[in-house]
Amino acid sequence: MTTLNLLPSSPLTRALPDLRAWTAHFMAAEIPILADTAEALEAMRPHEDDLDANTIGEMISADPLMTVKVLAYAATHRGSRIVTDPETVIATLVMMGISPFFRAFGPQPTVEQRLADEPEALEGLRDTVRRSHRAASFALGLAVHRHDHDAAVIHEAALLHDFAEMLLWCHAPALALQIRHAQQADPALRSSVVQRELLNIELADLQQSLMKAWRLPELLVRISDDAHAEQASVRNVALAVRLARHTAYGWDNAAIPDDVAAIAALLNQSPAATMKLIDEIER
Repeated sequence: MTTLNLLPSSPLTRALPDLRAWTAHFMAAEIPILADTAEALEAMRPHEDDLDANTIGEMISADPLMTVKVLAYAATHRGSRIVTDPETVIATLVMMGISPFFRAFGPQPTVEQRLADEPEALEGLRDTVRRSHRAASFALGLAVHRHDHDAAVIHEAALLHDFAEMLLWCHAPALALQIRHAQQADPALRSSVVQRELLNIELADLQQSLMKAWRLPELLVRISDDAHAEQASVRNVALAVRLARHTAYGWDNAAIPDDVAAIAALLNQSPAATMKLIDEIER
């Protein structure tokens, strides 16, 4: 049963040696979720007979950490009769059933509890979650405009694109803060460079490693992998994430015109038309 862990593990203060060690650490670690999600889950629990997969799925999909937690649980507890991986949270809930879902997910630990003594890290986590929501919104809008049949999975992939960073904030807040402070001191510093220097890995590699270890749906894993940028669905996610990152604090980032030009090329339309579409998505 995935329930509240009353004895949370101590936070990491030093980098682990390699990708294998980081993967093993997070495979064994509890995934805390947002307090709003935990409260909503408990409010729904007494009324499970009146709920459907869509209602619960919409609540879960607002929380990237709960989303990956449910997908990972379902993938590693899949019955032998299941031959097709459910690719979204709602499809996963349909496969699991409502009562089994509530039995599997008891009262959940929260990030607010985990980071109660780390206010700067909690704000860093919340910034990452907000950015993920924006990325998911951009990704879905672009996918719908492209008439992509995998729009729901593209939305989910963008939402989960930075979940390894979220886990780092939860379980190694001091290291996450070192990364943030280094990039604040040098805005030109590439994320991959500072991550390798301070963590011995890149978070994108950790994310792929965890998704594969948890046996998440193959389509979701592939669309989430920036290394397959030749595929339109992967570019859709990567460009949405990039735009969300560059616009996190406003629209004056010097990289935004390049982002818009790249999205325009993906959509095969002018930068002006693309900017109009982005404005419509953000509204």
